[in-house]
Amino acid sequence: MTGFRLDAPGRVVEHAFVGGQWIPLTSDRPPVEVSNSADGTVLATVAQGGPELVEDAVEAARAVQAVLAAAGVAERAAVLRALAAELDARRDDIARTIALEVGMPLRQSLAVQVGMPVRVLRAYADAVEATEPSERIGHSLLLRRPAGVVAAITPWNYPLHQAVAKLGAAIAAGCPLVLKPSNVAPLSAFDLARAAAAAGVPAGAFAVVPGSGPVVGEALAGHPDIRVLSFTGSTAAGAGWPHSPRPTSSG
Repeated sequence: MTGFRLDAPGRVVEHAFVGGQWIPLTSDRPPVEVSNSADGTVLATVAQGGPELVEDAVEAARAVQAVLAAAGVAERAAVLRALAAELDARRDDIARTIALEVGMPLRQSLAVQVGMPVRVLRAYADAVEATEPSERIGHSLLLRRPAGVVAAITPWNYPLHQAVAKLGAAIAAGCPLVLKPSNVAPLSAFDLARAAAAAGVPAGAFAVVPGSGPVVGEALAGHPDIRVLSFTGSTAAGAGWPHSPRPTSSG
């Protein structure tokens, strides 16, 4: 897969990123059209995953959990800095994509939509290097241990930043992460996956599963092997979880 560019409207995205590989999406669920926020034309068509793909992503994450947990702080920090560098190298293409998805001037998209995530990753790297795995407080010993597999559900308005804020924290803590991006602005999630692979994030430690909240989001939220769920979305979407039908503001 190549990066999405503004000079290639109508792009078709037919793969998820699971276990360090691009997996064809072959379900019968109708694809989602990603619109140009300026004129309503179709930027891309994104195929949708389902519970079966969530299961594969969580299984791959569980398989790499021990590797991440055993990595020292220096190794985690190095991966975070490498990921920041890979995103920085792709900043022009990613900024153009997000500018069209969310409706933002290109200069602002470069500074905020891509520049801020790069800074966040470097800040996480600094923070994890300064964090001790254990700390004695009075007569107690505090042990910091990875929680396990993390699920992330992100909104449309800061698509890369929200994903990076959750992924960076997970890697810093030694946890793998499965991401469901918003269907309104999902394209930068695939750029993030390519950057993660190039940066040396272990296969399975980061997955991107596109899909709707009621299908992919619910499968993640209800999965017994998900130890942390990081959700950012509307009040209405969160209020109905998990019993009421959810609006699509977060995909």
